Amino acid sequence: MNPNTANQEAIEQVRDLIKGIDTAMLTTVSDEGLVSRPMKTQEVEFDGDLWFLTKKDTGKFHELLRYRQVNVSYAGKSFVSIRGEAELVESSEKVKQFWSPAYEELLETTYDDPNIVLIKVKAETAEYWDSGNKFKLAKFLFRRLLGKNNEGTDINRIVEIR
Repeated sequence: MNPNTANQEAIEQVRDLIKGIDTAMLTTVSDEGLVSRPMKTQEVEFDGDLWFLTKKDTGKFHELLRYRQVNVSYAGKSFVSIRGEAELVESSEKVKQFWSPAYEELLETTYDDPNIVLIKVKAETAEYWDSGNKFKLAKFLFRRLLGKNNEGTDINRIVEIR
């Protein structure tokens, strides 16, 4: 299989698995260790990048200035863990594009606040457990109960995004 085809298939699979999940957990690295926080998922198609909004006067902003490696996890019809590198992006146009009334309450500000910054996560790999397919889940659990190898169940996979 062509690497570009495999990459596109991985992106499409992850896109399908995280679609409709409103909240993600963003894990950053602080001086004390790992820290996870809930973040509102953007209503934009996953293309290998994830976008979040935050403020510059938060712990996560300062952590991302020092440590760019992050993990983003989703739980819903499936479970998805995405490892990648974060970039802080200052773009009033992008903020306006992603802004919704929910942010006014969550961030207690307006879209034109200069303290607002975007977090762009460039996904590198994703691991997922596809629990939305009941047949696959039953097969996976049955094989696990019998102490058998779970190869071929396709319920748990790691895919390279970049």
